[in-house]
Amino acid sequence: MELIKSNYYENQPKVVLILAHGAGAPADSPFMEELAGALDAEGIAVVRFEFPYMGKRREDGKKRPPDRQPRLLESFRSVLEEVRSEVGDMCPVLIGGKSMGGRMASLLAAEDNGIDGVVCFGYPFHPPGKPDNWRIDHFPHIERPMLVIQGTRDPFGKPDEVNERQSELGSCQLVWLEGGNHDFQPLARQAETRQDLIREAASQVRAFIESRVRPNP
Repeated sequence: MELIKSNYYENQPKVVLILAHGAGAPADSPFMEELAGALDAEGIAVVRFEFPYMGKRREDGKKRPPDRQPRLLESFRSVLEEVRSEVGDMCPVLIGGKSMGGRMASLLAAEDNGIDGVVCFGYPFHPPGKPDNWRIDHFPHIERPMLVIQGTRDPFGKPDEVNERQSELGSCQLVWLEGGNHDFQPLARQAETRQDLIREAASQVRAFIESRVRPNP
């Protein structure tokens, strides 16, 4: 699968976010499509790609577990290098992703690799039901601005659990979407829809870029 570039990317982008998918859904899942569209509407060019295992699944329809971490990072690193070569050094390039994709982005950011920021949507702080297995050891090593946008009902990390470990999160900025689950689906009784929460997430990314990455061009 070739890189999926948003409309804004093709028009001399002023900021780019490379967005990786989660473990079980492809780069063109409804969530990823809606998120990319909302970010594009905020003036943030989005580039999506698929890890090798997901590409194989697309070819033969067979579900596979994610590749091992080194392979995932190698794939992400390759996309980053390609995008950077296209947009040049003056354009801010952020990396991020949904769930596992966001985790891989944060691990890559801990290596630096010349990125300008990290944005994670539904970060898998720990596996559901296993609150002792945290995945944040590398957070203090991330020197670039980092934003995590999390639903308050996300079983991979709820507010009370995450707030108790605030001192271990380094300089990571947290934004909570009220009522959202891991896919930003709100409670049925809420007035907001998932699309509303996704648009709020995109707005928060825009504010994060303006305040912590570089001034609005």
